[in-house]
Amino acid sequence: MWINVALLTDAAHADALSDALMEQGAVSVNVEDALAGTDEETPQFGEPGSLTTPLWEESRVIALFEPCDDLPGRIAAACQSIGLDDLPEMELEEVEEQNWVQLTQSQFDPIRINDRMWIVPSWHESPDPQAINLQLDPGMAFGTGSHPTTFLCLQWLCDTVKGNETLLDYGCGSGILAIAAAKLGAGSVLGIDIDEKALESARYNAERNQVSLALRHSAQPLTEQFDIVVANILTNPLCVLAPLLSSRVAPGGRLVLSGVLESQAQQVIDAYAPYMALQVGAIHEGWCRLENLAKA
Repeated sequence: MWINVALLTDAAHADALSDALMEQGAVSVNVEDALAGTDEETPQFGEPGSLTTPLWEESRVIALFEPCDDLPGRIAAACQSIGLDDLPEMELEEVEEQNWVQLTQSQFDPIRINDRMWIVPSWHESPDPQAINLQLDPGMAFGTGSHPTTFLCLQWLCDTVKGNETLLDYGCGSGILAIAAAKLGAGSVLGIDIDEKALESARYNAERNQVSLALRHSAQPLTEQFDIVVANILTNPLCVLAPLLSSRVAPGGRLVLSGVLESQAQQVIDAYAPYMALQVGAIHEGWCRLENLAKA
């Protein structure tokens, strides 16, 4: 059984609230017109008479969660993280698991990263069998490729991995970045995560994609250095991890970070400044990718 949480908000906060709920463990989030079915319904997305506003002024953000004791606290934390100190009007509804599975499969299509790479759920045929195809199904561990931060990192890996590099994926989640690196030709790939379920997911996905990954819990020592270090987490843990992640980059190596809102980029750049210089490499849907400069 799952829990649907519906929150009323406005267009200015709908996207940010959606991302914040995902950060708090939501399995999926979608936004609807809170006035749908009424005379005040707002046409959108190419409907007759549609307006140019990106979302509905009165929006309903619907998030799917696994049942948990601290669900109200997670929702409150998501709201506070985007500046909503007053909890919006909220509705909770139980959802049978088999309904969620059917809904998920209908919503997840293959994702094109670029001409070289696609992410393909197991129930779909690949649109391009000649491309690098990552077989990955939505699950509890973050990382289906649909989030802008994952997309940014995958594009960077396609451009950067040339073959035989050593690579660290810190906060590997489902293993999507580590698996992509291995398929792109990295010589050895280590995935690290704080969550045992994430490591189990990464191990399972690596087997399905027929690649070899080393996987390790973050509580274990990390002393190696790597040609490439990638971390797609969140701003606060990235700042805390600055000394560790910087020290794991081999001389002349590359560091790429994501999970950072564009407005938070300078905060992360400043945290890493004592160790290495970072710059914004790309921005996608309000999220940015930070990276150190390649050595000439």
